[in-house]
Order: sequence, then structure tokens, then C-alpha cells
Amino acid sequence: MIKNIKYFGIDISYLVFDVTDSDGKYYQFKNNVSGFKKFTKLLKTDSHCVMEATGYYHYQLAYHLLESGIKVSVENPLAVKRFIQMKLSKIKTDKSDSKLICEYAQKVNLKLWKGNTKDEMECLQITRALSVYTKQSTMLKNKLHGEAVLGEPSKAVVRSLKQSLKQLTKEMKTLEDKLLVLVKQSHQDLLTRLKTSPGIGPKTSIMLVVLTGGFDRFTSAAELCSYAGLTPVIRQSGSSVKGRPRISKIGNQKLRNLLFMCSFNACKYNKACRDLYERIVAKGKSKKLGINCGM
Repeated sequence: MIKNIKYFGIDISYLVFDVTDSDGKYYQFKNNVSGFKKFTKLLKTDSHCVMEATGYYHYQLAYHLLESGIKVSVENPLAVKRFIQMKLSKIKTDKSDSKLICEYAQKVNLKLWKGNTKDEMECLQITRALSVYTKQSTMLKNKLHGEAVLGEPSKAVVRSLKQSLKQLTKEMKTLEDKLLVLVKQSHQDLLTRLKTSPGIGPKTSIMLVVLTGGFDRFTSAAELCSYAGLTPVIRQSGSSVKGRPRISKIGNQKLRNLLFMCSFNACKYNKACRDLYERIVAKGKSKKLGINCGM
């Protein structure tokens, strides 16, 4: 908590957002541009707005506040949830949540949210669309395989499935080309260097740049590991509780999954990763631990 700062705890839903300030005053506004403007009129240069990362709902308000010159923090929902649980609150409403978020803001060290550039936002949207299309493509391929197993598949069904798969493949190619152009505009050198690492291919290197924002938001490898949820969690208490150390998995799941596939290949073809993997397995540790260390 910083003195002379007025905190505003914000709980956002699809239609409205509830606000409680550090003086205990409560407000509610519509989750649209009109509501954003009314809320902004309450704020001053010493205001600091704090909200949870709630899927898509918080983005428009966060960017509006950022463009208005207001300090914004977008916190991990799990951290806020644990704080609320610690308070042993028996009431669960949007109003009470905004109050507790405001209390949370006054107790912890907040990081300012910087948002993304327009190109970064478009890259993220493209990757999300590609993720959906990839799942749909897999479903269509599985369906075609299933129809073929029947022995006498319907020609009309097979034709329809193949046309859908062809169109989907075309859309994916268009988006992948657009994504490559956007990434090259701002991170050509980084993209080139990533591809020189054994185990990282062209598509993977693009995804790594997009999911990390070109690594610009991190000042150390430890911060990047924490962001991906790769930091170890040790569970020991007294003489009876001695849990096996595991990675936290509290972080960006897409980045973690991507790094797992990279490590899976790197442990075979990247000398540094392979030596690390073999050394860990030789000690009697699990192969998965070796892959995790490669990540």
C-alpha cells in the first residue's frame, strides 16, 4: 500500500461493474463506454484501479483507464480468491467482492498493467482463432476416419467433411501468413534467433514470441519461468508430510504446453537439453521431470 493513493476495487461482469473505493463508497456502472466515462469522472491523478483478469470482460475498461492516464492493476484471480478466503467472508456478492478487492489492493504490492499494442492484441486474437480451428480440424479428420471405418461411408457426408476441412485449412493458412507478417514487423531478429535453437521450429518460434510479448515483459529467466508456471512447489511439513516437488502450473497454460512439446523434441536433438535429461534420468528420476527441466 502506498500512502496518498486512493484505491478503487472493481468487480466486473458482462453487463455491469461494481466499484468500492478506499473510503468505503460503493458505485455501479454499466460495462460500456458510457459507464466507463461516468466512472472516469470520479478519478484523479492519485487514483489506482484494481481488478481481476476476468476473461474478456475487463479489457475494455482497463484500456479506457490506461488511455485516460489512470494507474491500473490487473491481478491474478487466484491471488484475489485466496485473499477473500483468508478473510473468511460469509457473503459472496459483486458488491462485497469489489470491497474485498479494494482491501486486497491496500495490502499487497501491485504491479502496474501496461496492456498490449494493437499489433500484439491482433496477434493474440489470431493465435486464439488458430487454436479453435486446429481443434475443429482434428475433429473433422477424426470424423473422416470414423466414416471410412464403416466400410460404406455416405458419399455426401464424406464430400461435405472434406470441403469443410479444405476451407478450414485455407482459413488457417491465411491467418498464419498474417501472423508471420505481424511478428516479423516487430521481432524479426528474435524470431531468427529462436529458430536456431534445436527443438524449436518456425511455428513454435512465432508462438513463443506472441505468448511472451517478445520476452520484453521479463527481466530474468526466473520471471519467465514463473509466468509459464514452471517454478517448483515444495510440500513439506514436519516429519510426516513430504510431498514430491512439482511445477506450480500457476501461469500461462498455452505457453507451458508449447514449451513441453519443445522440450520433448529438444531432449532428443538439443545437446544441452539432452545432456540435462539424461543426467536426471540416470539419477533415477522420472522422465517427465527430465522434460520439465528441459522446459
